[in-house]
Amino acid sequence: MAVAPPPYRDRHDAGVELARRLAEFRGRSDVVVLALPRGGVPLAHEIARMLEAPLDIVIVRKLGLPNFPELAMGAIASGGIRILNDDVIKWYGVTPETIESVTRTELAELERRERAYRSGASPVHLRGCSVILVDDGLATGSTMKAAVQAVRAQAPARVTVAVPVGAADACREVTAIADEVVCVRTPDVFAAVGQWYKDFSQTSDAEVTALLRESQKFSHTRPITH
Repeated sequence: MAVAPPPYRDRHDAGVELARRLAEFRGRSDVVVLALPRGGVPLAHEIARMLEAPLDIVIVRKLGLPNFPELAMGAIASGGIRILNDDVIKWYGVTPETIESVTRTELAELERRERAYRSGASPVHLRGCSVILVDDGLATGSTMKAAVQAVRAQAPARVTVAVPVGAADACREVTAIADEVVCVRTPDVFAAVGQWYKDFSQTSDAEVTALLRESQKFSHTRPITH
């Protein structure tokens, strides 16, 4: 039986490992790295730094069950994107009223994060770009699928999803809508993303803002060409 690899030290460590797997994108003028805040930002920061690529964010909010907020019944993303997990909704008997109530709550948080993280700055244009979408892991895949749909609406040339660890089923589902999925680990037994990190402490708004600001010094070293 194969021995499971040790957990990542933290999100930055996982980002460095992912960046190695994405080395083919280094120095390309069409590449944009997009993080799913908050947990995806430390990883994406390392990837953007090592690839010398612009870093931006795509805001996605999980629609968690009221009594089990970590279990996604769907997700929303910037641009009016919403996807629902019909299996979860049916299994737990979620009513349309509950879905709409959770959606309103998460939409308010999505809009707050847009204002807080961007500080008035415009999003990076994605038309014709090779986009690398980054998160700290895939559990159900709902948030990443919403992110892919949001990015596709902006007409990129290619969408690559990059995560350090994910449930095998979730990775397969995302593969169906992305051009490429880079998932370093797909363990046979997958309970939660956090089990694959020694330090899985929550990423703060302040850290997200600081990393995005710091990324400007290497993301603007070259123009984006289409």
